[in-house]
Amino acid sequence: MARWRQLGELWLLEPSGACNGTLQFIGGSYLAATPQLSYRRLLESLARRHWRILAWSYVPGFDHQAQANAAWRQFRLQRQSTAGPLLRLGHSLGCKLHLLAPDGGRACDGLVALSFNNFSAERSVPLLAELGQQFQFRSEFSPSPEQTLELVGRSYGQPRNLLVRFNRDELDQSARLLGALHQRPQDRSQLLELPGDHLTPASAGLRRQLLGNWADDPSRQRAVEQLAEAIGHWSRQPSNQSTGQQ
Repeated sequence: MARWRQLGELWLLEPSGACNGTLQFIGGSYLAATPQLSYRRLLESLARRHWRILAWSYVPGFDHQAQANAAWRQFRLQRQSTAGPLLRLGHSLGCKLHLLAPDGGRACDGLVALSFNNFSAERSVPLLAELGQQFQFRSEFSPSPEQTLELVGRSYGQPRNLLVRFNRDELDQSARLLGALHQRPQDRSQLLELPGDHLTPASAGLRRQLLGNWADDPSRQRAVEQLAEAIGHWSRQPSNQSTGQQ
């Protein structure tokens, strides 16, 4: 059984056997508060593939830049104990927070962005649109969706990125992100489409844990394993950029 250990705002899972490197994970929406539970199946599958997992626990707010800075600082505290390649892994909003990291992605060996989502506040929180019309105010994330893509094109310095889109995901905006990334010189970003939906990475396997193997959904298990294998395969591709210093 996997043994998660809490380190302040981070959850740590050591790999099975030798360590291939470290994955810094940020989840999305309400799932991000308990990544060791919400994303358990994917993260533990990666740990079985010899990755050391650091997952940040947070509650999403409106100031995404501040939260990106906070996540980066938390991961930086554990930097001294990492060995091997350092990859960043995000799901939905978590992708945006990694992209907004103060180091511009230069202090890692690549980013895996699952189901990138960059909707406006009113689209993400429908009640805001109703309240805004009633009380004549408008609220937006900082940076806004448009500003985020501009910042990626101007300030994000990591050329090696794997964008993963699921074929039944109606919330995915990976194509827009890929366009912004490709505008940069020497960009090597790739887009991969896999079977699944927006919540495929967040399969926790709770039905199996509570009710036994008979209650599990084999297709979801296969989708998560396929995703973990794809991440592992991409991570083994030659990289011309070594991990920098923060």
